[in-house]
Amino acid sequence: MKKTDFINKWPFHLGVILFSIVADQLTKLWALVRFTNETGAPNHETINVIGELVRFQLVFNKGAAFSSRPQDLMPFLPPWLFFLLISIVATIVLLWFYKSIDKRDWMSRLGVVMILGGAVGNFIDRMRLSMVVDFIDCDFPDFIMTRFPTFNVADSFVTVGVAVVILSPIILKKIHQEIKNDKEAKTEAAKEEK
Repeated sequence: MKKTDFINKWPFHLGVILFSIVADQLTKLWALVRFTNETGAPNHETINVIGELVRFQLVFNKGAAFSSRPQDLMPFLPPWLFFLLISIVATIVLLWFYKSIDKRDWMSRLGVVMILGGAVGNFIDRMRLSMVVDFIDCDFPDFIMTRFPTFNVADSFVTVGVAVVILSPIILKKIHQEIKNDKEAKTEAAKEEK
């Protein structure tokens, strides 16, 4: 049994999803307890983790990705319904994509699972709090932007998951070539049957 056989099974994938949700929700709970006052408002404190490069600071994101507002995109829908519909559509698309990935491409399957786990973490915030709790604040060289938008553990899972899916054809080049060859052979066989 190869190492990748274990990583490619649904119990492991379910575990990754549950781990990402629990890690995300626990760290957000910590941020809420640590960075709010008795009224629940942010206390504007900052904890430097790696100097000014990485720090923790509470920010509430009431919008969508990068603080974009759902009211600007679909003003006829209440925000909670907008996020519910977007989450349902995104989940269906991710599950369809997951099922369509050849089982030999364990990296892409793992990446999709990470994206799904992160998306569920932020969805829980939106349904529970009507906003997302962000607290990880990173600096970038000034020629790119002053600071990267504040994010959370769920966002990290989504970002790493996307990177894993993108890198899979490069890292698993041989496997992707096998999958491509098999598809071409099946297409040729189907043409010959007609």
